[in-house]
Amino acid sequence: MRQRARRVFDRATAAAESLTPRRAPVRPHRCVGIGVSAPGSHDLPENVMPLPAFINLGDLIRRDQDLEKRALIDLGGAVAPREYSYRQLDAMANAVARGLLKRGYARGERIGILSANRVENLAAYYGIMRAGLVAVPVNFRFPRALIDFVLGDADARMVFCDAARKGEAPPALPKVTFDEDGTDGFDAFLDPGPFNAVRPAQGETAMFLYTSGSTGKPKGVMLSHQSHIWVAATRVGNSDLARHRYLIAAPLYHMNALALAKMACVAHATIVLLPQFVARAYIAAIGTYRCTWLTAVPPMVAMMLQEREQLQNTDLSSVEFLRMGSAPVSPSLMAAIRATFPHTQVTNAFGTTEGGPVVFGPHPQGLKQPELSVGTPHPLVQLRLVDGDDLDATQGVLQMKSPAVMTGYHKGATRNPPLRNPFTADGFYSTGDVFRRDGDDFHFFVGRSDDMFVSGGENIYPGEVEKLLETHPAVQQAAVLPVEDEIKGYKPAAFVVRRAGANVTVGELKAHALAHAPAFQHPRWIWFLDALPLATTNKIDRAALIEEAKRRVAQGGS
Repeated sequence: MRQRARRVFDRATAAAESLTPRRAPVRPHRCVGIGVSAPGSHDLPENVMPLPAFINLGDLIRRDQDLEKRALIDLGGAVAPREYSYRQLDAMANAVARGLLKRGYARGERIGILSANRVENLAAYYGIMRAGLVAVPVNFRFPRALIDFVLGDADARMVFCDAARKGEAPPALPKVTFDEDGTDGFDAFLDPGPFNAVRPAQGETAMFLYTSGSTGKPKGVMLSHQSHIWVAATRVGNSDLARHRYLIAAPLYHMNALALAKMACVAHATIVLLPQFVARAYIAAIGTYRCTWLTAVPPMVAMMLQEREQLQNTDLSSVEFLRMGSAPVSPSLMAAIRATFPHTQVTNAFGTTEGGPVVFGPHPQGLKQPELSVGTPHPLVQLRLVDGDDLDATQGVLQMKSPAVMTGYHKGATRNPPLRNPFTADGFYSTGDVFRRDGDDFHFFVGRSDDMFVSGGENIYPGEVEKLLETHPAVQQAAVLPVEDEIKGYKPAAFVVRRAGANVTVGELKAHALAHAPAFQHPRWIWFLDALPLATTNKIDRAALIEEAKRRVAQGGS
């Protein structure tokens, strides 16, 4: 692939510098300093960086700080690494906003992003919101039919994409391609110059994040400018986090990566951005760029820990903080993390797309957090555990109120069937996640209130995978259930009853699942039965099937 750099200049003011990135040096850059508290904690040390009053979620750059500071080291794109200052990132986001308005897109219209991690992805995300439009990052791992659904459900008017995903976007939808020359390329789209970000109304939507749900199709979570400005500012607090280097490998269509990118921006810190998670590249980035702050889902960390030889040969001493979320952490994984990062503060966190990442924090009296606890309720968040009519249970479904909670699901009431309203009569968001709390108010994740399970940080609803398998003409009935896995947490397995006289192989069924749903949903094991066992309620005996699946996997999966 030939070498290209961004060739955009600010033609409006001679003082603004070129957007063309500098090649990042490969020499290690050591960041020094003491460890910091967990994001969202309420005992962060006071410092001398009072935050400005941010107004637009796409405009979180600290112009009261040094704009020549390195904002991002991009390890994706056609040429890597590429290095951008805050001035360059700011100018690129402005150029996106101006380009959108120049093409006639109106306030509130939705613009998709279908791309692996790279600086243009982040600049497009910021620029869309600066212009008063709604950013819609799309899971590029979805099959094409599901990508079409998401962009169609969002009523997207245009989509930014990288060359590798351009063919996955709906053919009729206008596209701007990051690494492409010509009229449809990113450089041609940009309109460099100064731009005053739109001042959004209270509750005005900034972004849709699509998340899987019990309806089988992804749900568009509507999040306002104010909600995630609050998230970023609350996580930074009064701490001076500018010295940190944040390593981001989770995809920028996911709350995990987006929230960290915005937090780093508010902190005026440096982001090291990988195009996607690959364990060996992740380890190498830690050592080369002296990353101090890691955030990941537990399966990513588990995969990294399998690279024992590379870990032993890499200097990991720069890492001060590791935050894990989006999936449960096992005791064995936590022990392995402690052994590999003995001087790193490790936090087991919790958050949802609908409710945001600021939910729990350290104990207000400084009590030591139990290993597998997610902490105690954050002081700016109202939490309760609900068990039936008991609104103050020691174990129950977590319900919450906070400034970060979504305004609702896009088209929720008009779906067929309509999406379940997750808000209670008194305004609490019901997460569907079951927690227990101990006598010190530390909370522990128990599981879902339904049959949902988490595989590699992704929610899997068995009923929807069953419906998918049953669309195959040879399948009469299917039961999908979780099988424990050291890396993913759980993996889906399926018991299938064929239609009378029909025949289908395991490989054919897996191919059917992969063609019509995200790859993480496809059953890793499929076994054929003459009939599914029933419990005394005449419902499928899932407990018996789970035990049978465990037995078969232990015997090699046959």
